Amino acid sequence: MRLGKSELEAFRAAGHLTVSGVFPAAETEAAIRDVEGWSEEVLRGLSPADRAWYVEPGVAARDVLRKLDNPHFHRAVLRRLAQDPRLVDLVETIIGRGVKVVFSQIFFKAPAGGGPKPAHQDNFYFGPEDPDGLVTAWIALDDATLENGCLQFVEGSNRGPVYPHVAPPGEPFNLQLAAEELARHALAPAPVARGGVSFHHGNTIHCSAPNPSPRWRRACALHYVRNDNRFVTPALAYDESVVVRIS
Repeated sequence: MRLGKSELEAFRAAGHLTVSGVFPAAETEAAIRDVEGWSEEVLRGLSPADRAWYVEPGVAARDVLRKLDNPHFHRAVLRRLAQDPRLVDLVETIIGRGVKVVFSQIFFKAPAGGGPKPAHQDNFYFGPEDPDGLVTAWIALDDATLENGCLQFVEGSNRGPVYPHVAPPGEPFNLQLAAEELARHALAPAPVARGGVSFHHGNTIHCSAPNPSPRWRRACALHYVRNDNRFVTPALAYDESVVVRIS
């Protein structure tokens, strides 16, 4: 599975592209079952400080995780998705052959309370030497819709600069565009059906809204980097021990 010329041109113009039907329902359901079990394990062992960061504050009925880091390293089911040729071929069409996953996340976005993800640019976090040598593959494990908080993009922002980011008080890892900068840009929603993958360039400004709906919006975001690309100005420290070379 590879992108055609028109699809690649669309990605380069808008800074993002959705490819439908990459993974069938059986595979997304297996991934959900695995991360549900993992989340229960993690919840039992969280320290008070980690609870403040990982537990979703908007869900009052029960403890629900907001996210988990590096499933591509910790979970065999998710590593298989990251290594799947159907996905890797698409990634390599975008950033070139020979790639690794340097960081990944499961986003849970629970029904009736899953919180928003503020607008940001991945390349501010990673600071790659080659801005075009990094792409995020966002796998929809559930249908991601307008109602449950799908991704939203500033189209064409991949061709612009990486803006300074700020962090709210007490949240040093929650780097995001300043409100006054974001107000200068228009956001376009990008729904993705379950099993589809949304690809976005590291410079593309993106965010997601809260989930007031009765449906989950779970996803796995895999950050692929071409093997010859280095992080020269990372905003955060990344653990080299969890990097997985894919090809």
